[in-house]
Amino acid sequence: MGKKQHQKDKLYLTCSEWTQFFGGKKSDGPERGPFRRLPFYCCSLSLQPFEHPLCTDKGDIFDLMNIVPWLKKYGTNPITGEKMEAKALNKLTFHKNSEDKYHCPVTFKVFNENAHIVAIKKTGNVYSYEAVERLNIRPKNWKDLLTDEPISRKDIITLQDPTDLDKFNFNNFHHLKHNLKLTDEGKNHPPTQG
Repeated sequence: MGKKQHQKDKLYLTCSEWTQFFGGKKSDGPERGPFRRLPFYCCSLSLQPFEHPLCTDKGDIFDLMNIVPWLKKYGTNPITGEKMEAKALNKLTFHKNSEDKYHCPVTFKVFNENAHIVAIKKTGNVYSYEAVERLNIRPKNWKDLLTDEPISRKDIITLQDPTDLDKFNFNNFHHLKHNLKLTDEGKNHPPTQG
């Protein structure tokens, strides 16, 4: 009998045992496309950082300069493809700190890709969900945190929820799937001189 006869008797599975004998990763399953995430500070139509943000009641963020021509041409929500009018958009007011980063004006927490961000529909102010939950929802204080304007639970719009990442997967956006674009007619045709 050798000294190492029980060396292979482990109380755990190795990575190769798991993949070869007990399931592990299956390569013959349905392939998912690559997940490409849009940052919260970007327009969902141009995929560029916004200057004048607007949002829908579902929390889709657009830039004013991009969504107005889109609505004139198509009249639909570029993300879902459903009918949409300009009056369905709400103006947003983001606050920046001294380092030029977006933050919550109440808690001063800097927003990142894992922050839960909400907006108030009536005022357009953008807060962290923690601030709204702690100062509005729990104590049932239904006033905007900055302006004291009366609000209701329906006025809280979720802009970014870290538990719902599919909302920011721009591979699923309607206008990208169907290759819908806005083109300026002045750029396509050279000016004619008469």
